[in-house]
Amino acid sequence: MIVSVSRRTDIPACYSDWFWNRLKEGYVLVRNPMNDRQVSRISLNPRAVDGFVFWTKNPLPMLRRLEELEEYPYYFQFTLTPYGRDLEPGLPSKRERLLPAFIALSEKIGPDRVVWRYDPIVFI
Repeated sequence: MIVSVSRRTDIPACYSDWFWNRLKEGYVLVRNPMNDRQVSRISLNPRAVDGFVFWTKNPLPMLRRLEELEEYPYYFQFTLTPYGRDLEPGLPSKRERLLPAFIALSEKIGPDRVVWRYDPIVFI
């Protein structure tokens, strides 16, 4: 099973402590977005998880604890655009924080495990 982490929200940026707690507990409860009464319990046991895919605009909150993922294959889809605070107001400085984070993440886990995403594309 491949666990797509944060397609609905940016878990690495906003809820990394929650993710580490879920990993420690060994499962996560996931509500079906089409049927809010349907909740599935998903095992996070290393034998059940083929890999994690982290989708984020800011991996900084996760960088110091990546060794806790050593039993799992994983990679990051890192969204990095040139847009300013008018379109992406909640992000740290791209020049001062996020570009260095992209490099640090690539150096720490390898460039083959960090994918650059450019999303959304805005036409003006």
